[in-house]
Amino acid sequence: MFDLLFLGTGASAPSKTRALPCVAVRRGSDIVLFDCGEGTQRQIMTSPVSFMKVRAIFITHLHGDHFYGLPGLLQTMGMYGRTEGLSVYGPEGFTRSLQVCLDACEGTIPYELTMKDMSPGETVDVKDLSVSAFATVHGIPSQGYVIREPDVRGRIDVEKAESLGISGKDFRVLEQGGEVNGVLLSDIASKPVKGASVAYTGDTTRCATLDEAVKDVDVLIHESTYMDSEKALADEHYHSTARSAAETARDAGVKALILIHVSNRYKDREVVRKEAIEVFRNTYAPEDFTYYRMVQNGVKLL
Repeated sequence: MFDLLFLGTGASAPSKTRALPCVAVRRGSDIVLFDCGEGTQRQIMTSPVSFMKVRAIFITHLHGDHFYGLPGLLQTMGMYGRTEGLSVYGPEGFTRSLQVCLDACEGTIPYELTMKDMSPGETVDVKDLSVSAFATVHGIPSQGYVIREPDVRGRIDVEKAESLGISGKDFRVLEQGGEVNGVLLSDIASKPVKGASVAYTGDTTRCATLDEAVKDVDVLIHESTYMDSEKALADEHYHSTARSAAETARDAGVKALILIHVSNRYKDREVVRKEAIEVFRNTYAPEDFTYYRMVQNGVKLL
């Protein structure tokens, strides 16, 4: 299961209480960041996690409130002595834009930095995790991501295996997908346990590619820039409302919906959440530094 730390939950411009979008997904000691708004490095320093444990960073689009914090974070990692390589990903134009920023800053990156434009439908591995990109609609090249744990193999019934003549090195053959004496792993093991999954939308209006990508994920982290009373503004700027996000969560069959990228016009997050829970009950609207742990039926506060 994953832990989810919300380092920035605001939209467009920071406020006194909300930083710009950044979500840290942690599993064990490994952290994957989604988006990197201005000020992310300070948010991380104030949080209970270390940027030295970040293994990869995924940017949804190149609007400043999602991207401006990345060059500074990369350089600060180097200044603090990072030597482990780091991979950073984003949509079309990401690599060129980041390289221009780094060149203009004239800072050095003393570790191996891999930059890659990632296309919707593409999947990359971060250790044993997989991260897949899906297309979103925001008026410029943009995409969301789904991060997944590997499935956990079912428990082997040793007595049944022995009764079918399976022993010793046979188990390795079966675990690698092979067959021994007509026996498959599924014949002697319980069903695999599905690994945890989290979807992060970035900025988007509702679209078919979003609906398809988030179907049956465990937790959906969805932008909620506007409330439904300002749906016309949301449509004009290719954003979502709290109600629209909740409808997506309901239709996708997720376990929990978490609303972020909330406009500064809404001082009370509970008002935003209440609009969503009219459609999807298990909805959360975190403040900066809210830390959740995924559980069987959704999330709980840490």
